Formats: sequence, structure tokens, C-alpha cells
Amino acid sequence: MHARSKHISSDDAGLSRSIGVWGGAAISVGVMIGSGIFVTPTTIAQELGSPALILTLWVVGGGVCLLGALSYAELATMYPRAGGIYVYLHEGFGPRIAFVFGWTYMLITQPMALGAIATVFSSHLNLILGTHFDERVFTCTLIILLTAVNVIGIKPGAGIAVVLTGLKVCALVLIVAVAVAMLKGSADNFAPVPAPQSLLWALAPVVAAILWTYDGWSDAAAVAEEIAEPQKRIPRIFLLAVLGTSVLYVAVNAVYIWLVPLEEMRETATVAPAVMQRLIGPAGGTVVTVLVLVSTLGATHASIIVGSRVIFAQARDRLFFGFPARVHPGFHTPAVALCIQAGLACVAAAVLEQFEALMGGFVFTMWIFYGVAAAAVVVLRWKRPDARRPYRCWGYPVVPATFTAAAVGMTILAIAESPPDTIPWLAVLLAGIPAYALWRRIALNRV
Repeated sequence: MHARSKHISSDDAGLSRSIGVWGGAAISVGVMIGSGIFVTPTTIAQELGSPALILTLWVVGGGVCLLGALSYAELATMYPRAGGIYVYLHEGFGPRIAFVFGWTYMLITQPMALGAIATVFSSHLNLILGTHFDERVFTCTLIILLTAVNVIGIKPGAGIAVVLTGLKVCALVLIVAVAVAMLKGSADNFAPVPAPQSLLWALAPVVAAILWTYDGWSDAAAVAEEIAEPQKRIPRIFLLAVLGTSVLYVAVNAVYIWLVPLEEMRETATVAPAVMQRLIGPAGGTVVTVLVLVSTLGATHASIIVGSRVIFAQARDRLFFGFPARVHPGFHTPAVALCIQAGLACVAAAVLEQFEALMGGFVFTMWIFYGVAAAAVVVLRWKRPDARRPYRCWGYPVVPATFTAAAVGMTILAIAESPPDTIPWLAVLLAGIPAYALWRRIALNRV
């Protein structure tokens, strides 16, 4: 039998279980369908020359995330608590690794992810308003306003996530449907064209862009403590979110290529306006701008919900100062953690500004921990064989091992492709090890 968990229950913490299947799926899909599907196709076209390979990589990216979802479903139903990956690292590998993740997530990963999505919203808001305001002002204002909404309560927050996610899913489905109905594309666009560089050097940025676009597949786990009947609903949420989004992404990218040749796509900032102009004329650019605004608004909102739960969980486990674990007495939300997250995200957006810089730091650091957390499935099967597992990972041990290997491979590719852009983030991650030792000393002195 495994040792009694020292974590606090949801009842003790004051969080309420009020999220259903659609609310949980909307949070994950809301993060996944953000800025990436509009920005990354151009980035990928600038690296590769084979449409068939591009679509294959989108399928592979969805498949990798599905392996992760199947692995995490076992962990999430075993430990349906706030924090998601943080909890799995704590249970599988102990407080040191959990602290390093929480340190990296709070200082780099989440601020960059949140700042990146909100930055795209701000640039498109300037575009539709015809203004040239400092995008950092829009970005920080949006983050603060949506944080305030989520302080008020998870139920209205999840409700807004369902509405915004529904709108952008319907919009992307409509793009595919209209393109197919109007038959304005060309099969010739699927023929290979000369690639700007070798596949070996193109693979790292392309894979990073695709996995950035899929990111959010695991985010429902972070709010597991607020999902009603989590043992039954979490696996459904994972499968619904990952499979649905994967099919949609492949279809949308196929339509992009069908309507816009790769050579032309390489010359555009984002491909969606060119697609819509071919479908509905000059108004297409405005329609896409509105769609990007809705999409990134929803993704920013869902990311705020998810990220704060990790900070909250770490503080509650006494692996950080205790005040972020405070629950609002009236709204029953991690209000302090929400506010800390908002402040750090605003700093990241103000300092780095550019979407690519924010995205790169997030993808590199997060996928290291994605892989380690999946390995916790194997570790816990060995350490706690008799633990209750409401869902057992299909394809064990191949599924979690394959996902972990994919995460390791991506990390190696990213470092090899651009050491100056990855080593600083790796250094901050590794700084979490001495930081943990320092924290332990502080914590012992306080006892």
C-alpha cells in the first residue's frame, strides 16, 4: 500500500466541484485553439516544401498529444487535485522535481504562454481599430480584466470558456465547410515545392510550432479539483478535446494549402486573411481579424484559469510561500494565485514583447516536464501497484514511454537547432535545484 498523501482535499481547500465534461473540454480546447492555428502555418511554410509532410506532421502532433492525454488520464483520475502536472511530478518523483517544475512554470512557462496569446490579441485589436497604441498596454489590460472575471468564480469562468470556445470552433468548422462548398482551391497546391532548408534543420522549429498550437491538451488536469465526478469525466474530457482539435487542425491546414500555395503562404504574416479573401472577398481580412480576437480572447481566458491552479497547488503543499494558497472566502477561487500570475504575465509581455520569443521559451521548457510527468505513470505503477486507478492507461507501458521519448527528442532537437535560444531557459530551469535547497532551509528555519 502506498503512503498516505499529505495533500489537502478539495473540501479543506475550499474549491468547489462545478465543472462538467463540456466545461472541462472547453478549457482545454479554449487554450489549444488560440493564436497558433493562425500564426504557425506561415512559419511552417517558411521551413518546409512538402504539403504532404506538413499535414503528416500535424497528424503526428495530434497523435503525440493523444498519447500524453491517455497517460495523464490515469494520473488525473488517481489524483484529481488542482495543479495537474505539478501533482503528478510530486507523487511520482517527490517534492524536489515538483518544486523545480513549479519554479519554472511560475517564472517562465505560464507567463510566456499567457503573454504570447494576449500579445496576438493586442496586435489584432490595433489592426481592427486602425490604431497604433502600445500593444503591451492592451495585453496587460486584457490579462488583468480576465483575471478579475476568474476571481469572481470558476462557474462563470467555465461558462465563458464554453461560449468563447464554441464560437471559435464553429468559425473554424465554417471556414472548412465554405471552402469545400465553393471549390475555389487547387489540387496543384499539394505538389511539393523547393524547401528553403534541409529537413533536419527545419524539424525543430516546425515541431515546436505545431506542438505550441496543440498546447492545452493537458490543461483540464490542472482544474481536476473543480471537475464534478472527476474519475468518470476526466478521461472523456481529454479524449474529446484532443481528438476533436486534431481533426479540426488537420482539416483547416488542408484548406489553407488548398487555397494558398506554399510559396505565397511564406510571404504572408498569417495565412487566414488570404484564405478568407479568396472565399468571401475583401471583407475576408476583417472577418479573420475578428476571429483571431475571439480565439485569442478565449485562449487567454482559459490559460488564466489553468495556470493559477499550479501556483495555488505548490503553495498549498508548502513548496512556496503560503499566501498564494489562499482561497477567496466568498468566491471560492485561488484569488491570490490568480493575481500573482497576472503580474508575472504582464512583466513577460512587457519585457519580451515578440510572439516568437514568448512561444519559444514556453514550448522548450514545458515539454521537458510533459515528458517527465508521463514517466510518472510507469514509476507509480511500480511504487504503488495497489493504488486505486479508476482509469488505467491504454497501451501501457508503450504509450507513456513513447510520449516521454517524443518529449526527450523534441528537447534535444530544440537545443541542437538553437543553443542561444534554449540554454538560458534551461539554466533558469536548473536554477530551481539550488532554489529548492534554499527553500528547504528557509522552511526548516520557520518550523
